[in-house]
Amino acid sequence: MALQPPVILIADDDPDLRQLVRIQLESSECVIYEASDGAKAVEELLVRKPDLIILDVMMPQLTGWEVLRYLRNSPELKNTGVLMLTGIGETLNELSSPMYGADDFIDKPFKSAELLVKVRRILSKRRRAASPAV
Repeated sequence: MALQPPVILIADDDPDLRQLVRIQLESSECVIYEASDGAKAVEELLVRKPDLIILDVMMPQLTGWEVLRYLRNSPELKNTGVLMLTGIGETLNELSSPMYGADDFIDKPFKSAELLVKVRRILSKRRRAASPAV
């Protein structure tokens, strides 16, 4: 049985950054959706139920931390992978991301190779966790 392509949600209020991330991920054979603010990110999470969300912290409506808190407290979404992609600074990101339940983080500006490695790692980890033990 073939695996379904992973579904990824890019949530960032910067349209140029969303486009850049989309371009980086298009070669990864995944289905990509976008959200321009925190409230739209929650809507997309509920409708799309992505395997991974790439999430900015500083967004209108709801912050990335609020979206992440909602996601981790939702039984149907709590296993969604989360990659924080923010410009808040590496030290703050390193301390805050795990505390809120993110799988990993990348600071802006980022290298595309680093983004792809982290996306693949999180998706692989989440798929292993979701598959039944043999």
